[in-house]
Amino acid sequence: MDILRFITAGSVDDGKSTLIGRLLHDSKSILIDQLQAIERQSKNMEEGEIDLALLTDGLRAEREQGITIDVAYKYFSTPTRKFIIADAPGHIQYTRNMVTGASNSDLAIILVDAENGVVEQTKRHSIIVSLLGIKHVVVAINKMDLVNYSEEIYNRIVSDYKKVTTSLGIIRAQFIPLSAKLGDNIVDRSQKLPWYSGPTLLEHLETVVVADDINLTTPRFPVQYVIRPQTIELRDYRGYAGKVTSGIYKKGDAVTILPSGVQTTITKLEVAAKEVEEAFAPQGIVMHLKDDVDISRGDMIVKSDSQPNVSQEIDVILCWMDTKPLIPGNKYLLQINSRRVKSVIKEIDYKIDVNTMLKESSPEKASLNDIIKVKIKTSAPIAFDSFIDLKTNGCAILIDETSNATAAACMIQ
Repeated sequence: MDILRFITAGSVDDGKSTLIGRLLHDSKSILIDQLQAIERQSKNMEEGEIDLALLTDGLRAEREQGITIDVAYKYFSTPTRKFIIADAPGHIQYTRNMVTGASNSDLAIILVDAENGVVEQTKRHSIIVSLLGIKHVVVAINKMDLVNYSEEIYNRIVSDYKKVTTSLGIIRAQFIPLSAKLGDNIVDRSQKLPWYSGPTLLEHLETVVVADDINLTTPRFPVQYVIRPQTIELRDYRGYAGKVTSGIYKKGDAVTILPSGVQTTITKLEVAAKEVEEAFAPQGIVMHLKDDVDISRGDMIVKSDSQPNVSQEIDVILCWMDTKPLIPGNKYLLQINSRRVKSVIKEIDYKIDVNTMLKESSPEKASLNDIIKVKIKTSAPIAFDSFIDLKTNGCAILIDETSNATAAACMIQ
């Protein structure tokens, strides 16, 4: 059974947490004790309603303010598929939280309030979704009950949002009218929307195809661990363990170790302690090579006829996540897959206005939640691809050397 990872995003009070709560409730994915707990805490119990947003708004500050602050992860499954949900904040000051939640998502649900239509925050979140390379987007037009399930209003919002998708290059957008509060078109098809013939939200989540998003044409294998048991039984055993992030490897393939550039051949592949003829993304494997090559954690094994860029200077778009500002000359650790090297920020090229996509050239610094383009120089060569071409080998993080905190999420250009 495959897993779909998705994120919900939208303006404050668009009903993101309520939608997730309704999805869990109507798909019978809530334990009895959880249901009893939110019944006791619900603000609307006098009216006989349950506040389903409490399922995800777990922090006390969130419940007091009625907003989502942290990224809340929820897990549920149906007979068809397993799901991991990231409920991201809508406030502009929590842009970094949304980037965190979206970084591993296959699909994004962008909520639009039917009363308000496409607003600035809708565009902001769509821009971030586009920057992060999420290919599948669901535009959930929520609170249809408040506009009397109007087809005219639905069509107007669809038309307005299609202008956004055209400008951002989003090609896989599914529009669904629904009411998270009342459950219309969440799990069960609503009789109040006879003019809508598309899938319910759960139907779409169960059937959307994301397997073809895995790149099987560009082989990349970052080494996580070198296995050398040095026992009597395994005296000469030398294996390189890790996850195939993309592509396919076969016994006998000519490979190159990066960044050294040494070439050799694959002699054996193991998956779950069993020898196989080929291994592919996203399998965890142990690879054996013909020659005794100096390989350590962080090195990358690629096919000799399909090599990434290798350089000590890279251009990246990054979302700044630290309360301390980013200033040219600052030093950080840069980590891409299992490789970690020292680095320095050479210059800030521009800052992106996430509301308009306009660029402010050469700002002096970047502050919390800013999205900027910078030039980075590393202390040693790294092997990388463009984020647009190969997401798994085109993303990195910057780490504060003193606090060990993640300072930025990077998309390599």
